[in-house]
Amino acid sequence: MSLLFRQRIQLPRTWSWQRRVEVSCCHCKTFSSISSNQDPIEIHKSKLFLWFSHLPKEEKQFGGLFSPETMYVDPLMIERKEEETAGLLRLPYQTQISSSHPLTIEELFEPTGTWNEGLGLNVLLYGAVGTGKASMFRKLVLDWCKGTTLTRFKLLLPFSCDDLNQMSKAVSLNGLVDRKYLHLKNHPFLSGDGEQAKDVLFLFNGMEKMQVDFKIGSSELCNNPNEPLPPSVIIVNLLRKYLLPEASIMMVTRLSAVERIPQKYVTRYVQICGFNDPDRQRKYFTSRLLQSEEAAHNKEAQTLIELLYHNLQSESQLAAACSLPSYCWLTCATLHLLHFTSAQAPIRTLTGIYTSFFRLNFGGEVLGARTGNSISSPEYHSSLMMYVVRTLGKLAFDGVMNKRTSFSGKELEQWIGGKTKTDEELHQLAVFQTDVLDFFLAPCVKSDNHLPAKLSENDDKQYVFAAPVMQEYLAALYVVLGENKSALEKLTSQMSVAIGQAGEDVGAVVNILSKFIPLRLFAIFNLLKLFPKLYEKISSHNKGKIARTMAAEMFRTEDSNNEDVLDQVEQSLLGVHGPQPKQWDDRQPFELYPIFMGGLLQYSNRVLLKQLDCNIKSTTVAQITRALRKYLVRELSKPQPPEEVMDLLVLLYEFQNPRLTEQVLSSIRSIRLTNIRMTSLKCLILSSVLSCTPRRLCDNPLEDSGVCILLEALPQNQSLTYLSLMHTGMGDSAALALAERLQLHTGLQELNVAYNVIGDKAAEVLVDACRDHPSIHTVHLYLNAITDEGKQALYGRGGPKGKGNERRVRVLASVTEGSDISDQWHPILKVIRENASSWDRNRVKQQLKVNSPSKHRKIFVFFCLFFTVSGNVAIRIIVMMPKRAQQILLSQVEQYGYHQSVLLDLCI
Repeated sequence: MSLLFRQRIQLPRTWSWQRRVEVSCCHCKTFSSISSNQDPIEIHKSKLFLWFSHLPKEEKQFGGLFSPETMYVDPLMIERKEEETAGLLRLPYQTQISSSHPLTIEELFEPTGTWNEGLGLNVLLYGAVGTGKASMFRKLVLDWCKGTTLTRFKLLLPFSCDDLNQMSKAVSLNGLVDRKYLHLKNHPFLSGDGEQAKDVLFLFNGMEKMQVDFKIGSSELCNNPNEPLPPSVIIVNLLRKYLLPEASIMMVTRLSAVERIPQKYVTRYVQICGFNDPDRQRKYFTSRLLQSEEAAHNKEAQTLIELLYHNLQSESQLAAACSLPSYCWLTCATLHLLHFTSAQAPIRTLTGIYTSFFRLNFGGEVLGARTGNSISSPEYHSSLMMYVVRTLGKLAFDGVMNKRTSFSGKELEQWIGGKTKTDEELHQLAVFQTDVLDFFLAPCVKSDNHLPAKLSENDDKQYVFAAPVMQEYLAALYVVLGENKSALEKLTSQMSVAIGQAGEDVGAVVNILSKFIPLRLFAIFNLLKLFPKLYEKISSHNKGKIARTMAAEMFRTEDSNNEDVLDQVEQSLLGVHGPQPKQWDDRQPFELYPIFMGGLLQYSNRVLLKQLDCNIKSTTVAQITRALRKYLVRELSKPQPPEEVMDLLVLLYEFQNPRLTEQVLSSIRSIRLTNIRMTSLKCLILSSVLSCTPRRLCDNPLEDSGVCILLEALPQNQSLTYLSLMHTGMGDSAALALAERLQLHTGLQELNVAYNVIGDKAAEVLVDACRDHPSIHTVHLYLNAITDEGKQALYGRGGPKGKGNERRVRVLASVTEGSDISDQWHPILKVIRENASSWDRNRVKQQLKVNSPSKHRKIFVFFCLFFTVSGNVAIRIIVMMPKRAQQILLSQVEQYGYHQSVLLDLCI
């Protein structure tokens, strides 16, 4: 999470300190009235507070008024002895046990038994990825600015080692401070005179980024703060106590870099261990989910905290993962998405949360060569995220394909380190195991009721992904990045790159290809001409295979009875309440795996992944999208359970491709979500997906509560012109809520709320709202609980309101109008015909009933019943009617395409 430190707010160059600056946060000190005559230290505190109060956009998704202080929880810090730090480049999961007591920030700089009076302390704070080093670093700076901690130091100077490592020119210590903090130029604390430097604390974050070398031949001695030197040499001399010996230093680094600093230059070793108990975790969740004033009184948020805490206390796998603050952040972000997503908030997806999670933890991180190594080849400075994909992503993919979630220690050694050859590769592997492996994999929590069958037969310790969903995300990323290529695909890819670099020089091309293929084969196959088409065909086939995998995994028949993926994600965080399974099933379905593949193709996620050196090309996205559309349409030709339909909607929402959504949903006549627990997020997803297509939202049991939640997203879908809430169980309260929100959606032209339980009064209010709307021209209200008197009143209310308002709305309330046939019977009958096979026939017959049983009206009613319930089945109808009525009936039958399938024998 070192990226959090580097992302500071950039102040304008023309900043004037005569202007008034105010920074106000919850429980934060307010800095104001900064003038040019103010003490430089106070200016320094004000600027530091502004810089370090800024948070990345990923932190702002929780909403409400918040600050780093209100969302921060102290991680566990333990002092380690010198012998406990030896050999930290160790095998994974070898837990170190120490009897040392926890420390506070103030205790870090208390003198030790080996401390020499007159010298500053050098504190080395270290920890693995995700333990909270960067958050603690930021909080320490903010607290010093407010005067609540480390008050013994009058000047605190934080530096990012990532920035220092990028500097190519030599610079003095004072020049370095002037460059970062202009307001401290030529400050007496840094002059080197007397003992003034005892009031200074240097903070270096990310020491693993610095290639420090303490050999005299590599780092010359220097005690002059004004002598230009490389930044790494300045740090070495500060630690040697040769330069400003009275100053104290705190270094923050990873486990693997601890041994780079000789023990004689370290006064105190302190390991940051994250959250070691459920109470500390609960405090973190509460600060995130109950931070705003509204959420504090929200019963749903309080219930979420209680369920989460109960799951943590049960020694679940989640509790093991949440020992790392990074996974606490991921848990909070996921729950916030599932329960507190609103139509007013920016679009957020589950794939986006996991991608942001990786950007926060691994942005800019590389696996570099050993200290002092002269090798500068890019292969020895590869992206840490790509290393994760090629090792743990491959392991995750194998687990998904074989329906496995746990792996033995021997399997991990084979998958992660089995193919290393050179010394540099072995060093990278050791660094990865020390710093990163524990971040992703954790020992399987053994429970008496949830034991894998194989564990009873094999005592080998089992490991699982710290977050179960993480396995599916990494497997999807491994596939989408094309890392699961066959040998032929890898060969053609290498040849394509080589030929592209050779250009049009045929001789160079031949020389390159001869390294891969014997020259005698050129004469037989003429590969120079065939190769481009061959590679294009293989590449296209690979993308088609990815699309087929996505479609196949989406609609697995053995998974059809599972809950939808969003409910599965929620259960993984809050636990399963109710009867527990007798035997833990390790061969669980991975239904998020194909959804993540679609989400990773979304543009904003590809932008974030590119920052991690994981580049998904636009051509790859286009090829997969074209193939996916074909396979999804084919699968949707078969009846799918509501759970699978909901998962499809989630896939389309994660993909965020309106054209694909419209093309896929155009093959579906209706979306049935019977028995689906419609949460606010699911309603938002449904509304967002349907806004891309002209199809109707109907035949779904939303009822009043579901409809009201759905209406919250209505103003955000300005492209929607036809809204159908037909046959959704909509009552008076939802109809009144809809009437209130109609004016917020200015693009709506037609509204269909037929086949519901709306009464007279609510129907009148809704028609009035439609008449006052600037663009609605038709409203469907038939097959509702409206009386004959109410229907008659509705037709009159659709006319002009008067006083300059000449808008007229066509009200479709019934096929009949009292004892007469309604003028609007054609469009009503058309909709009834399309849906009669799935609607209640008695209710349809009641709608078509005529009060006055005249001969012609009886014949018309009989025709309507035949027209709506018969379908395209040939039938003989013998009725007694006048010649004129026969002609009218025939014209109506032919108008709707029944002249070839229906035989009418008309007898006078």
